[in-house]
Amino acid sequence: MTEPLPQVTLQTEKGAIVLELSEDDAPNTVANFISLAEKGFYDGLTFHRVIADFMVQGGCPNGDGRGGPGYVIADELSPRLRHTRGVISMANAGPNTGGSQFFITHVPCLHLDGKHAIFGKVTSGMEVVDRIQKGDKITKVAVDRKRSHEYKPVVVPR
Repeated sequence: MTEPLPQVTLQTEKGAIVLELSEDDAPNTVANFISLAEKGFYDGLTFHRVIADFMVQGGCPNGDGRGGPGYVIADELSPRLRHTRGVISMANAGPNTGGSQFFITHVPCLHLDGKHAIFGKVTSGMEVVDRIQKGDKITKVAVDRKRSHEYKPVVVPR
């Protein structure tokens, strides 16, 4: 029997966003996100980039879109996943440069398919995503459910 997909809750100043993570399609990206969440990496960071009718972006420790966890991971681009409303995807500065920054889409953004690694979707709290403004804080990312194995990302050698 297949274990259920991992689930996390992004607690923000505007409310809770529950995400189901697509481990079957993006196992390393999910391992990276869960690993960072369990270390408290995201706690207290802001949504540093918010574009109306497009997306909200967070996960930068510098708060300016230039920071990360000190490593990068390879893109996991699944043709089965599309940038529809409410997906969470890795922000990047080009191929294989994802680290900690992510974005959640307000609307379908199919032009991003094949360029950014989708690793989950909002299952509850999309109205919270729609209310987020630049500078709003992520107060905590809680891992509500995960599969019974270690979550340790494979990083790209520099």
